[in-house]
Amino acid sequence: MNKSEHERRRGATATEYSPREDLLRLFRRQGYQQAPVGMNLCPSLAEEFCRRYPEFKGDYLDFFAAPYRILYDPGFAWNFDEVWRIPGRDRVDWHKYYPQGFQYAVQFDGWGVAHEHNPNSHHMTQMHHPLVSAALVADLDAYPWPDFEHLDFSYLKPAVAAIHARELAVFVWAECTIWETAWYLRRMDNLFVDMSTDDPMATFLLDKITELACFRAGKFAEAGVDILGLGDDIGMQSTIMMSLSMYRKWLKPRLAKVIAAAKAIKPDILISYHSCGYVLPFIDDLIEVGVDILNPVQPECMDFAEVHAKFGTRLSFSGTLGTQKLMPFGTPEQIQAEVRRNLRIAGPQGGLFCCPTHMLEPEVPWENIEAYIGAVREFRTVC
Repeated sequence: MNKSEHERRRGATATEYSPREDLLRLFRRQGYQQAPVGMNLCPSLAEEFCRRYPEFKGDYLDFFAAPYRILYDPGFAWNFDEVWRIPGRDRVDWHKYYPQGFQYAVQFDGWGVAHEHNPNSHHMTQMHHPLVSAALVADLDAYPWPDFEHLDFSYLKPAVAAIHARELAVFVWAECTIWETAWYLRRMDNLFVDMSTDDPMATFLLDKITELACFRAGKFAEAGVDILGLGDDIGMQSTIMMSLSMYRKWLKPRLAKVIAAAKAIKPDILISYHSCGYVLPFIDDLIEVGVDILNPVQPECMDFAEVHAKFGTRLSFSGTLGTQKLMPFGTPEQIQAEVRRNLRIAGPQGGLFCCPTHMLEPEVPWENIEAYIGAVREFRTVC
């Protein structure tokens, strides 16, 4: 696909709705005119894009005419930048929480979690947990929590307005909302023990993170964002990560609070919830607390046809194109067939943003990316 072909396709997809309006109609299952495209490229594939299309200066979302742009939650657990603008945050001695030290170079994210960069791990890090040795609620209370009330959020409204001026939707990436941030801090096995034994530390930790998430959710809603992307991985490859009773006791009511904080300010904000893996038993609960979109519906773990048959009148979806098998190891023809299958399951009312289920990793051939884009673009002419 060269530049002129890209421009031809963009011109051919002009609709009476703007890209933003068409995407929001799709997610509200009100019908749509152009199936959207979207993806997240790993560093090596982003470099490949730059080699192929240098005139786009790395903006592959613009090149492929994605109908959204992403703003990042300053409280996102892997954020190494925004949160450090909180006054005094850069003066915390984080090393005191890691007396064992580190073998490789390390970065501290906005919550103080240490990410060690093993040179053999590409863009992944080894995570270390600052509250792993906490023994009392007092230890948690004394921790230097990020004070988001002293973070300058004035950048949000102009950033949203600039994206809207391009007739694109605004998606805020605020995943790792409660559960993941909590276990990143405490370590998963410790947090499971705390929850299983009703240790007050579990209540304090989860309540603190929820309180901070509610504050930020309100800021995003005030700024007028279209889609708030929340989420925590609560599924594994073939089963759920915790019992339904544990989920309903510890996580569901706290997620409900975060969603309510956003919708109280902007009732029409769409809530997207991310969890990798098998999450079928949780879906009714997610709908009950106000989730509008489920991501990513991993085909290695759940069948989209089954999920859609059970929940497609009450819930929309994004994802469904597997990044464990299909995108790296499938043929272009198989990818095109899967795109057509899934979009046909969703039907003309919409409800599916058909896209890869996770970041596209180095194993994905470029022709498979082109096959995905082509199949989505062509679908508009046959649906």
